[in-house]
Amino acid sequence: MFYVSAVLKRWGALLSYLCLFSILPSYAHAAIDSGDTAWILTATALVLFMTLPGLALFYAGLVQPKNVVSVLMHHFAIACLCSVLWVVAGYSIAFSDGSAWFGSLHNLFMSNITIESESGTIPESLFAAFQMTFAVITPALIIGAYVERIKFSAVLIFSGAWLLVVYAPVTHWVWGGGFMASWGVMDFAGGIVVHATAGTAALICAIVLGKRRNFPTHLQPPHSPILTMMGAAMLWIGWFGFNGGSALAAGQGAAMALIVTHISASVASLVWMIIEWRKFGRPSVVGMVTGMVAGLATVTPASGFIGIPGGIILGIVGGYGCYIAVDIIRNKFGIDDSLDVFAVHGAGGILGTLLVSILATSSFSGLGLADGMTVSSQFMVQLYSVGITVIWTALISFIILKLIQATSGIRISEQDELEGMDLTQHGERAYHDN
Repeated sequence: MFYVSAVLKRWGALLSYLCLFSILPSYAHAAIDSGDTAWILTATALVLFMTLPGLALFYAGLVQPKNVVSVLMHHFAIACLCSVLWVVAGYSIAFSDGSAWFGSLHNLFMSNITIESESGTIPESLFAAFQMTFAVITPALIIGAYVERIKFSAVLIFSGAWLLVVYAPVTHWVWGGGFMASWGVMDFAGGIVVHATAGTAALICAIVLGKRRNFPTHLQPPHSPILTMMGAAMLWIGWFGFNGGSALAAGQGAAMALIVTHISASVASLVWMIIEWRKFGRPSVVGMVTGMVAGLATVTPASGFIGIPGGIILGIVGGYGCYIAVDIIRNKFGIDDSLDVFAVHGAGGILGTLLVSILATSSFSGLGLADGMTVSSQFMVQLYSVGITVIWTALISFIILKLIQATSGIRISEQDELEGMDLTQHGERAYHDN
């Protein structure tokens, strides 16, 4: 009897546990991979870290002391605004089924995402959050083109409108099943989606706004290379999440993307340093970290498709090519793209997007081209995709800026520019005299 009683107790306990689990909500689904989920949770934090505080500090160190608060304010406000707009409509436009050009509005406010929604081997809520951090940093990159002379209200209006009518549609074209995806375009982490769009918009902003008062001969040097170097270091670390996270899994692809990202940044930094050393007789920390960003931007579209030789080549091309682009934009064309957004991000992202058609081949230890593609056919797909994106971004950015200019105004007064944006726009100072 004792034995029978013990058995019944054990079976009763087992049945109780089974009943308990049957009424609990099913938070974990068999398709969700905990390793992939953990990595993309980390990568999401890393990409947000790139904007706050990475990019904010990088840009803040490059401006005059009287405009530091305004730069920090731009980054923080854009991060908040674009996060909200991404939830409201951006994610739906980018990643909902629709036409070849635009996603539908069926997922406004992410209304179709539940705790059980999946995207591959990770929760869809996590995929949406990861993509949100991209939607934050892309308009934040444009800040570098208009620092020290734009109204804060214009920053908010432009960034919000630009996110919905430029960034989200281009994301749909490339990553959301749009027409470029059907062509077989290769853009692993944002050479087209992030860097070509932000770089082009930055160039248009610089042209529409006009030059700063003392451009180019009497501009003050960066007020704090220390802040810029600290921000650059944060960007470098965060970029591992940017590129490695774009594999959307914790595996061999993410590992290779991470190492080629790192080697490209390292090589480009050394290239930029050597150019400055030969040209000016001494290297600068601002130049070296700018070279790092150029290498990162250049490798971004290719990072998941290439091997280590490709990372080295893109570091050389990015470091040298972006340095030349800075000279062309600033000195040859006289455009005051204040912090060289197009020359570094735009030119770098475009170079990497085109060269992936060569470096992804087995000759360079790459992972291969899109199905049915040759080097020449893939190159033409990359070229057409870049061209369409640049034209669309330039046109829509120009229209948005002109509408703002005609209504609320876009540029601060000459007196406000002289006094500095920190006090005139925000009533605060970054530094106080003792």
